[in-house]
Amino acid sequence: MSELKEKYKKEVVPQLMELGGYKNIMQVPRLEKVALNIGLGEANTDAKALESAEKDLAAISGQHPVITRAKKSIAAFKLREGMNVGLRVTLRGERMYQFLEKLINAALPRMREFRGVPPSSFDGRGNYTLGFKEQTLFPEIDYDKIDRARGLEISIVTTAKTDEEGKSLLELLGMPFAQD
Repeated sequence: MSELKEKYKKEVVPQLMELGGYKNIMQVPRLEKVALNIGLGEANTDAKALESAEKDLAAISGQHPVITRAKKSIAAFKLREGMNVGLRVTLRGERMYQFLEKLINAALPRMREFRGVPPSSFDGRGNYTLGFKEQTLFPEIDYDKIDRARGLEISIVTTAKTDEEGKSLLELLGMPFAQD
């Protein structure tokens, strides 16, 4: 069992029960899944872009990514229905906790001039989304072997009903939020 999952069970749940006034342990907000997404606009012109992004995402997540395809044709973007437009991975269970541990303890501290993640990135239902300009923050990615820096979006889905509940859950798990 990962350290983060143990921390959740032993420290976070009792604190959240006290903070939120929950009567039952099942009411306490918990992590549901972590979704990783890389958008590849250049995939329709460069076939190798999909391959290298797939390798990067697999190395970061420890799971094979799924190719996302365009749902509609958009002439202005030179996009036809069914074209490859990105990659995504959904992590649950043990892999999700291991990834979050790596994100909090390894990737975020590697950012230049890091002052915390923005607390405004909640969606109104307790879920948190974080975007990176490049995938090289993760220790698995060798900077010399990437063909180009690609954006990476990380969505942390929780069972929290409000942003405040979601924020307190992530804060207690160790997510470094910036001070307003």
